[in-house]
Amino acid sequence: MKQKQRAARILRRVEAGFLAAGTLWAAGVTAGSDTAVSALTALREALPMNVLRWELGDLWRQDGLSPAAALTIGEAPLLLAARPAVTERWALEQQQEVPEEEGETPAPVTVPITETPLDTEQPTEDNGVTAKTLVPTGSDGYFVCGRAYISNTTSHSLSASDLQGYSALALTENGPQILIVHTHGSEAYTPVPGTDVVWSGDYRTTDYRYNVVKVGDEMAEVFGDAGLSVLHDRTLYDYPSYSGAYDRSLAAIQRYLEEYPTIQYVLDIHRDAIEDGQGNQYKVISELEDGRAAAQMSLVMGSDGSGLTHPDWLQNLRLAAAVQNAILAEYPTLMRPIALRNSRYNQHATTGSLLLEVGAAGNSPQEAILAGRLFASQMAAVITAAEP
Repeated sequence: MKQKQRAARILRRVEAGFLAAGTLWAAGVTAGSDTAVSALTALREALPMNVLRWELGDLWRQDGLSPAAALTIGEAPLLLAARPAVTERWALEQQQEVPEEEGETPAPVTVPITETPLDTEQPTEDNGVTAKTLVPTGSDGYFVCGRAYISNTTSHSLSASDLQGYSALALTENGPQILIVHTHGSEAYTPVPGTDVVWSGDYRTTDYRYNVVKVGDEMAEVFGDAGLSVLHDRTLYDYPSYSGAYDRSLAAIQRYLEEYPTIQYVLDIHRDAIEDGQGNQYKVISELEDGRAAAQMSLVMGSDGSGLTHPDWLQNLRLAAAVQNAILAEYPTLMRPIALRNSRYNQHATTGSLLLEVGAAGNSPQEAILAGRLFASQMAAVITAAEP
């Protein structure tokens, strides 16, 4: 009898301990929530990752490694024993510096640089980087929708009916209709040898003439010429700290959407980085009929595959497929396959969200600018022609 009572007391203490731990965890997750709805959302989004960490025995680690990284090094005793060194190397790769305080809004980077317009009307001067044109040679490994090839690395199955019949969002004229942002705004291109560029990292610069912000400038101009109102945020959310850039750009997107409810489309403009087996960068190009070369582009689309809330990901993918098909009808090699991934890339903030990678680090700024202008022209045609 006494043993049963003792066991019951121990069980109650264990239950109380779990309850206390759960309460502390929930309090920490919802600390930044100002409403019951936001608190429930925070709990729902944090629970899957924390359950995974618990299963890995990694719940209370504070070194910043993701569950995927923890799982990977856990399979190798040598890596597991050297976890501090692995963590340090990972931090260096992420270019992590002193983290910003929670809730702090990064100030726009203002660099006193004279911006000379780049000529995109003439054939681009060769920057000496090896050029390749990447196009699918078959449908294996892709879901094909018209001319659009989709590389689907999620567990979702796609069907033709899912991606057909795109209906554009209603546009109003009393405010901005398109928002252009750059989560990684310092991502830069390769100008011709001898160009005086101040680099802030590997293929990164705060000089707007040579990074993706310049591409955004040109795209905004094309949208404007098509009669669309554009708000272009030129803030470098990845400078000086690369880590946390998506969190900072998401906060900005949410502020813009709240201030300007007329915004229906959000474009996050990036560039890719592609290299050969020896680590040499190369550029991806599409040869146009007029002799010019434009950087190839790719749309990277998010989903709810990570377990985080993103109910309208399919609507965004439908937009991506419509724009991709329209561009390839005019420029057959301008777009690389659409990448559908588990991460959200801030596309859960609103429907009409696209992440566009314009060229690669090896492309010249002129090649990237020309590509961005062609994309904006075709997207403008899609969303105005299909407008309800």
